[in-house]
Formats: sequence, structure tokens, C-alpha cells
Amino acid sequence: MTAATVARVLDGARLMPVLTVPDPATAAPPADALAAGGARCAEVTFRTPDAERVVKEMAAHGGLTIGVSDRAHTAVSQLRKGDVDWDEVFSAGVRWFHTGGIFAGLSDTTVDVADEALAAARRQGVTVSYDPNYRPSLWAGRGGAERAREVDLRLGRHADVVVSALGLAGTYPGQARVGADEVADALAAMADLLPGASVLAATLRDVPSAGVNDWSSAAWSAETGFVTGPRMPGLHVLDRIGSGDAFAAGLIHGLLTGSGLERALAYGTAHGALTMTTPGDVSMVSLAEVEALIAGGSAHVRR
Repeated sequence: MTAATVARVLDGARLMPVLTVPDPATAAPPADALAAGGARCAEVTFRTPDAERVVKEMAAHGGLTIGVSDRAHTAVSQLRKGDVDWDEVFSAGVRWFHTGGIFAGLSDTTVDVADEALAAARRQGVTVSYDPNYRPSLWAGRGGAERAREVDLRLGRHADVVVSALGLAGTYPGQARVGADEVADALAAMADLLPGASVLAATLRDVPSAGVNDWSSAAWSAETGFVTGPRMPGLHVLDRIGSGDAFAAGLIHGLLTGSGLERALAYGTAHGALTMTTPGDVSMVSLAEVEALIAGGSAHVRR
């Protein structure tokens, strides 16, 4: 596919490209093509040995914001502290770094890798977000929920933004069930627990049935206090896997573009809702579709 073709495709679709680029010498052309097509950001998988250099090369072209995919391949679980020069990665124009409990739980070494990366991001002035995202199978035989909670608090203290913050309620992940009338107090308690975080956000879901969910969100910041996202009752769900990541992506988009917390929360809520109406855990939703839903449209993706 030529650069002109890529540009035409992106100009109409406004996708979030995810790339695996094996050779840093070939990183510039796709970065230039993506930028020419109107893309603002791209994600590079860490499944090749030279991925660190690829990130640096792509970030130097076209004004793109380059993110790192930290679970695109199981080889990432073999990373050890010191394997990556994170200061070099984050000094190459990176604006935002997001990770979470799934990466931290991949192996006995990834907790220290995440800690190292988060600390470097903060040193380089990169905004940091963290999602506890507890998966029991990852922690079985390695300390269980109590160990996961300890790790989440350790890593979450690096974060400017904590997504799925209600996952930190209680004494271990999943222990506390927070009712709708308790969310504001629970987020305030998280603010005391993580005083370095400027934004705490969470999705809110009631499940009348497997195919119909009531979906919303809430957040807290020192500037705004407690705010709620749009309510979407009776959402018809095709596949709810990936809705949490979609919420995080929409929230981050809104915060990166300076939209304010309430608007960012609306982006996250709408993106998560639309992702649940499509199969699989990868969003194929356009920004226009997200904004149409925020404006009061239907949670139905037209293809």
C-alpha cells in the first residue's frame, strides 16, 4: 500500500493505527503517511527487538503522538528492569503513557519494569495513567488479590490519572461492591489514598441481563470535584469485552485535547458503549460516531 493510499484511508476513517515495525530504518515513511492522512497518534507494539528505536523514529516525524502497546505479545512478559532505556523513549516527544495491572501481573519481573517506566515518564514530564484492571488468573500462585492490591497502590502512586479507580476500593480487588449512592465517597477515599493523582475515573454498570446493560461513568478531580458521565440505560450489548479499555481511550483523548473532565468523561462513556455494540475487543469506532452519541444519537455503529 502506498503512502498516498494510506493517507486516503485515514482521511476518511480516523482510525487509531497499531503497527509492528521491525526495522527502525523503515519507521519514517509510515509515520509521515499517517500524519498526512490526518492521524494524530499511533500505537507501536513491543514485539520486536528494535521497537524502542522505532518509537523514537516515528515520534520524530509528522507530529504524531506515539504510544506503546505493552501486551501485544507474550514476549513482553520476559522484560526485566534495565532492558529498556525509558528516559530515551519518553524524551522523544511522548505525551502520554498508559499501563496497568494486566501488564504488571504478566510475570515476576513486569512489576519492576512498570515501576521503572512510570518513574521515567514522570521525570520526562509525560502524563501517566494507570488502570488496576485485576485479572485473578494472572495473580494465582503469586500472592493473589492481596499482592495485586499492593502492586496497584505502588504503581498507582505514579499516576496523574487512574482509570477504573473503584477497583482499588476495599482491602483487595473485587472485595468492595460500590453502590451508585456510594461512588462519590469511594472516589474521595481513593483521592486520599493516591494524593498524586489529579483525575480518578470509573465506569458504572448495572446488568439487568447479559444482553442489556445500564452504562455510565463518574470521575473526580481536585478542580471539579465529583462529576458524572452521560447515562446510557438499556444499552444492547453484543460483546462487552474491551469496553473498559475503550472507556480509557476516550477519556485520555478528551484530556489530551483539553476538553475538560466532563467532556473527556463523555468521550470515554460513549466510546465504551459503542465498542460494546461491535464484536471483539478492538474498537473500530470513529470519532464522529462517538461525538454523535454524546450529542444524543443512537448507540448503534453504522457500517
